Amino acid sequence: MKPYSNTPRRSVLKTMASLVGLMGFGVGSNAFAQGSAPIRIGGTLALTGPLSATGLVHKLVSEIAIEDLNKRGGLLGRKVEYVLKDDQSKPDITRTLYEQLITNDKVDLIIGPYATQGILSAMGVAERYNKVLVHHTFGIPAKAKYDKQFPVWALGPIPEKTVPTTAFDAVATLAKPPKTVAIVTTKFASVYFLSTGAREIAKEKGLKEVLYLEWDFGNRDFGPIAARLKDASPDVIWVGDIGAEGNQLLEACKKIDYTPPLHIHTFPSPGLMAQAQETQGALAISLFEEHAPFTKNKGADFFIKAFHEKAKLANLPYQEVEVQAACSYGAWQLIEDAVVATKSLDDEAIAKWIKSNKVDTIVGKLRFDGPSNYGDDLMHIKQLQKGEWKMVYPKAFAAPGTSIQTI
Repeated sequence: MKPYSNTPRRSVLKTMASLVGLMGFGVGSNAFAQGSAPIRIGGTLALTGPLSATGLVHKLVSEIAIEDLNKRGGLLGRKVEYVLKDDQSKPDITRTLYEQLITNDKVDLIIGPYATQGILSAMGVAERYNKVLVHHTFGIPAKAKYDKQFPVWALGPIPEKTVPTTAFDAVATLAKPPKTVAIVTTKFASVYFLSTGAREIAKEKGLKEVLYLEWDFGNRDFGPIAARLKDASPDVIWVGDIGAEGNQLLEACKKIDYTPPLHIHTFPSPGLMAQAQETQGALAISLFEEHAPFTKNKGADFFIKAFHEKAKLANLPYQEVEVQAACSYGAWQLIEDAVVATKSLDDEAIAKWIKSNKVDTIVGKLRFDGPSNYGDDLMHIKQLQKGEWKMVYPKAFAAPGTSIQTI
């Protein structure tokens, strides 16, 4: 190519600006390989329906990851496109959409949707077409039978035991540890699975169960459950919830002038719970919160800044990075590392590499060589304090100067 030395400077600048605009580059971006088709990564998210409050967080994270990849030159020198479809929080629709992504849209790679039931649907499709499925929020490891699925939600292989053990050990550190427990739970598969495990662990810990109740996923009438909780008057409540359910239960408690002393939640919508006054003091399981030592994890500095900017523009109710956002970003980090390491989009090669390596991500170093491709249980306990989620247990991971507070 001849140099531009004889071309007017203004014309050169105008041409370069046009090219940048057409290609969607940011300042300082690397050029993509000429003539190469984009790499297409497909997935679904719950953009509508009962899981949408959290699904929208995952959408925003995916946009950040794709924009950053392309600013750095994409993958394998090719631009990356995210093909996203709305699964409406329905597993049957999720299944159909992943079929479309693979057969009609011809995506190169797939990434999992939000929540266990949707991921399980996507997993069946991935297995049928022998595709790698990286996912970020699966909660029942024993059901993950497909050998090319890889979880970033690091629950460990037996979370029905390890997760409630961590939760009950956390509240046992209080000056006045609880002696009685109520366990109330949705029938949403992964949450129900953890909650039934919590019943056994509570018994092992010497907690007396004074109430056990279930509700159907999608339930909106939590008044009767709140009344039963008030009558039972437990020292601690295990709330098996997902999305807005925890908020709805606590709103119902407030209406009857009942304030639960301690309540541990499974998968609440972080923003919705952070906003409400009656939710303050809520405990929940988590892998990442926006403070030390987690801010030293791989990619945390970049992602926190980018998420703040995007969350503000999107008017998200909670604009700090917490477990949902971090795990979502970790899934994109895993995909990038695997493609770069193998220099390939081949599902066999990618799966072999992931199984053979410990991968550094924003939620920590993950391994995938255990049962159902799970590694260590990295879950900790966080608490909502003054409108912000702070890790409180174990002490080594707690926010500086922070401990569990009682109401």
